[in-house]
Amino acid sequence: MNDVDYARIRRAWESVRVDPARRQAFAESVREKGAGACVHPSGARDLPVRAARHDLLVRQVLLGTVEDGERNPYARRGTALALDPGVLGTSLLAVGPSGSGKTSRLVRPVVESLALQALAGQVAVVAVGAAGAELGPDAAYDVVVRVGDPGSLYDLDLYGGAADPDEAATLLAEAFVGDVPGVDVRRAATALAQLLGPFHVAHGRFPAVPELRELLDGLPPALAALRRALEDAEGAGRPAMLRELDARSRQHGAHGDPGPALADRLALLDRPAFAGFFDTGGQGRPFSMRALEHPIRVRVDLPERGHADASRMLSRLLLAQFNAAAAARADRSLFAFLALDDASHTLTPETVRGVQRLRSANAGVLLTLRTLDDVPEVLRTPLLGAVGCRMAFSGVTTWDGKRFAEAWGTEWVETRDVTHRTVFADQPLTRAIHAFRKLVTGKAVTTDAVTVRQVERERWSASDLAHAVPPGCAVLSLTSVRGERAAPLLLRLAGKG
Repeated sequence: MNDVDYARIRRAWESVRVDPARRQAFAESVREKGAGACVHPSGARDLPVRAARHDLLVRQVLLGTVEDGERNPYARRGTALALDPGVLGTSLLAVGPSGSGKTSRLVRPVVESLALQALAGQVAVVAVGAAGAELGPDAAYDVVVRVGDPGSLYDLDLYGGAADPDEAATLLAEAFVGDVPGVDVRRAATALAQLLGPFHVAHGRFPAVPELRELLDGLPPALAALRRALEDAEGAGRPAMLRELDARSRQHGAHGDPGPALADRLALLDRPAFAGFFDTGGQGRPFSMRALEHPIRVRVDLPERGHADASRMLSRLLLAQFNAAAAARADRSLFAFLALDDASHTLTPETVRGVQRLRSANAGVLLTLRTLDDVPEVLRTPLLGAVGCRMAFSGVTTWDGKRFAEAWGTEWVETRDVTHRTVFADQPLTRAIHAFRKLVTGKAVTTDAVTVRQVERERWSASDLAHAVPPGCAVLSLTSVRGERAAPLLLRLAGKG
């Protein structure tokens, strides 16, 4: 019986205590299968390889050791530091240049820990990274989506499993034009809904990428075919959908119409490399964020090398879908987590607000950035305020350090000022002694005046973050879902960079 077996059976027993009707099935499973009772649907009882140290009894993964230096509180020096869902539920933002160890020393251990907890029936985890990122072997996941790879067994649901056209349109608009200045996301969502609704009523499904692109471009044959299919369809909502389609036809090409911007962004996915992906006809095996209802392990590989813009758009889509799916879960007993190995050009105002709401939904995200400059300037302060855990790796710039310094605030410290004052004696004998002492030592007789006072200083200044953090280290502050806070600590990370 390994640690995963113990954690899994203990969770099953806790569910039996909540619902005694499961007692008999639990007892029979334990008698028949022993340590393999109540096993994960994949049948796995452990990961093929572990790259970090885990303690599944308290659901923690070792991240590193607090440095034994003056910058850290005396009581914390030399102690180990670990992460668990209690702090990951407030979400974590990590900033550091390439090669600082964000993937190998942070993302990989956290995802590995949550994958082990998923095998114990406690977590649903989704890891998103570029193809080739070292996020663990394929055997450590239940679903591996390789976008743009013809050999991928799984596809990606472009609509996130949504059945409501308005919901699907909102998610797509956020992903497609949420980062485009001057484009109103709400108008873009309305434009998409005016097409998705009629198409869904006419065909019983949402359009594939080429079909949606033709409709957004306003091609007359595509719109005419949709109108004919809608007129032939049956249902009480057909007249309303005809009005929606007429409204889209009138608005196409008007000033401020978001249709062309949506079509241009959708063209990034209408490429030969993605042929066969994002299928809506039921031919593939699409992964949807609706699966967060179950203890599942998912890895999504994005084609960052050849299709960088498409990868960023898909990252925005996955983050928007995760925020919506995590908040809409009926059963929030499972901890849901999304790890974005590179969140550059991914965040929008709405997704930042969604991240802030995840804490109450028993969910969280891990976002890594090379620099805060990859986030729009108006979102940098809200982003640091939306996450409860902040991490600055070695090598950050002073500009990034300034943002972290402002987020971490100040603290009261005690300072001692020593002033040296020359002593002038009044008595002749004393002056003679002082003169003789000066002749022998070469120094005048002085007294020291010590002033002790309380001053307010930054916990970590921008200069210290940029120049005083050694390689292989990071400064990390934590906040738990219960509101407990830990001041920023200088941490020596475990593992290899």
